[in-house]
Amino acid sequence: MILGLDISTSIIGFTIIDNGMIVKTFAVDLRNKNKYPDLFSKYNQVQGELIDIQREYNIKHIFIEQSLQMFRSGFSSAKTLSTLSSFNGVVTYLCYRELGIKAEHISASSARKSCGITVPKGKKAKQVVVEFLLDKEPKFVVEYTKSGNLKPKYYDIADSIVIAKAGHALVEQRKNIST
Repeated sequence: MILGLDISTSIIGFTIIDNGMIVKTFAVDLRNKNKYPDLFSKYNQVQGELIDIQREYNIKHIFIEQSLQMFRSGFSSAKTLSTLSSFNGVVTYLCYRELGIKAEHISASSARKSCGITVPKGKKAKQVVVEFLLDKEPKFVVEYTKSGNLKPKYYDIADSIVIAKAGHALVEQRKNIST
């Protein structure tokens, strides 16, 4: 089984797949400042989720979306990128500590390419991924807000599905090379 993670300090998407098929998807919303006042409380929540996964599933591989590596004007600030990179590193370590697996990082663009997802110029990648999965993945079911917008967690779940499926493709490719 493969665990795919889309990590941010606000919502983390989790996907578990077996033989390329989705077993479970969920998200952990870390935006509640009262419940998660600092990064340490967020780390503890993620650790608890990983312990639960370890008890229930026989995870053999973990793939994590690589955090952004460069500043882009109009997007995240340098401070945000630094915090996200640190958070990603701690979650990567927690995966190793709790599941005994060294997680591998995959860039979002490589993962999308591996899944056959092309983002046209001017389109938002997250929206394209959601539309692709709604069209191609029957187990990807979403909910909308009262005003008709997609609930935010589904963008993170969608990204975790793409990471898990790209990870599965890598594992299969390695099997074929070694045989």
